[in-house]
Amino acid sequence: MQTYDLTTGPVRPLLRKLAMPAAIGIFCNTLYNLTDTYFAGKLSTAALAGLSVSFPVFFSIIAVGAGLSAGTTALIAFALGRGDIARARLLAAQSLSFGIIAGVLLTILGLIFMRPLFVLLGASGGYLESAVQYMRIVFIGSVFFVGSYAVNAGLVARGDTHTLRNMLAVGALLNAGLDPWFMFGGFGIPAMGLSGVALSTILIQAGGMCYMIYRARRAGLFTAETWGQLRPRGEPFRRIFGQGAPSALNHVTIGVGIFVITYFASRFGHVAVAGYGVATRIEQVVLLPVLGLTSATLAIAGQSLGAGRIERVREAWHAGLREGLLVMLVGGALMFLFARPAIGLFASESNVVAIGVGYLHVTVFVLYAYVFLFITTSLLQAIQQPMYALWIGLYRQILAPLVLYPLLTGRLGILGLWFGVGLVTWSAALFTLAWGRRALRKLTHRSE
Repeated sequence: MQTYDLTTGPVRPLLRKLAMPAAIGIFCNTLYNLTDTYFAGKLSTAALAGLSVSFPVFFSIIAVGAGLSAGTTALIAFALGRGDIARARLLAAQSLSFGIIAGVLLTILGLIFMRPLFVLLGASGGYLESAVQYMRIVFIGSVFFVGSYAVNAGLVARGDTHTLRNMLAVGALLNAGLDPWFMFGGFGIPAMGLSGVALSTILIQAGGMCYMIYRARRAGLFTAETWGQLRPRGEPFRRIFGQGAPSALNHVTIGVGIFVITYFASRFGHVAVAGYGVATRIEQVVLLPVLGLTSATLAIAGQSLGAGRIERVREAWHAGLREGLLVMLVGGALMFLFARPAIGLFASESNVVAIGVGYLHVTVFVLYAYVFLFITTSLLQAIQQPMYALWIGLYRQILAPLVLYPLLTGRLGILGLWFGVGLVTWSAALFTLAWGRRALRKLTHRSE
C-alpha cells in the first residue's frame, strides 16, 4: 500500500504540509455552509433563522462522523506506524461498515425526534417548518456524511489530506450552482426553498463518498478483499467503538453546546438566533488552520506512537500549539477589524448584524483557547486516550454553561452569553493543557 512515513523527518514542515490541505478542505466546507446561509438569507429572515436553529441538530450527524473518523484514524495510524498493513486495511473496511450502520440509525432517530428538538429550541410557525423541511432531507442522507468520514479516516492516517480537500473544493463549487437552482427553481426544477438546499447537500455528499472510496482503492487502502471484510466483526468493531464512541460523544456535546447557546439566544428573539448563526460561520473560517493542524497532529502522533517514538509524539503536540498561536494572532486581528462587513455579507437587518458583531468581538479573545483544546484533544486521541475528550466536552458544553449562562444573561443580556462562552472555553482549555502534559509524562515513563 502506498503510504507516507510520518515517523521521520522534521516535524514542523511535515505538520504544515499535512495541515494546509486539511485547512483548505475545511475552508471549502465552510464556504459550502456560508453559501447555504447566504441564499437562505435571500429567502427571508425566517428561513435564515430556520437554517441557524437546525445547525445543532445537523451537527449530530457531523459529530458521529467526525468522532468515528478521529478514533479510526488513531487506530489505523498506529497500525501503519508498526508496519501492519493488513491490520490497517481491515480497520479501514470495518470503519466503513460501522459508518453505514451508524448513518442508518441516525436517519431513523433524526426523523423521529427533530421536530420536538426544534420546538424545544423555541422554533415555531414558518421558522419551525423551514427547519423541519431542511433537516428531513439531510437526515435521509446521513449515511453519505458518516460514510465519507469513515473512508477519510484511513486516508488521513496514511498522510493523505489532499483527497478530502479536493472533494470539499469541488463540492463547494457545485453547491454554489445547485443551491440557487434548487431553491428558486428553473430549467425544469420546481422552486423548493430550503428543501432545495438540503437536496443539493445530499447529492454532493453521495458523490463525494464515491470519490473517496475510489481514492482509497487507488491508494491500496481498499483492495479486492475489502468487500469481504465489510461484514461486521466483533474485535475490530469493539476497537472502533471504544476509540471512536468517546470522540463521537464529545462531538455530540459540541452539538448540545450549540443547542444550549441557541436556546439562550432564542430568549432574545429569532433575530438573535440568526445573528449567532451567521457569526459562528465567520468564526469557523478563522479557526480553519487550527482544525487542519488537529488532523496533522493526530496523524503524525499516531504513527509515531506505533513506531515507539514517544519524543516525536511530544514534538508534534508542541509544534501544533506553536503553529496554532501564530495563525490565531493573524486570524483574530482580521476577525476583529472586519467583523461588521463580514456579517453584513449574510444579513441585512441592523439588529442581526449588531448581534453577530458583538459575538465576534468577544470571541476573538477566545481563539487561542480553542488551540489548546483542539490540538491537545487530538494528541490524546492519537495516544489512544479518547475518554478525556468526552469528560471535558460534558463540562464545556453542558455543565458549566447551564450554571453560567443563566446568571450572565440575566445580568448582561445577550452580551453575557458571549462572555459566558469565553469563560467556559478558557477554563476548559487550561485544564486540558495540564492534562495533556500529565498524559505525556505517564506515556514516557511507561515506555522507559
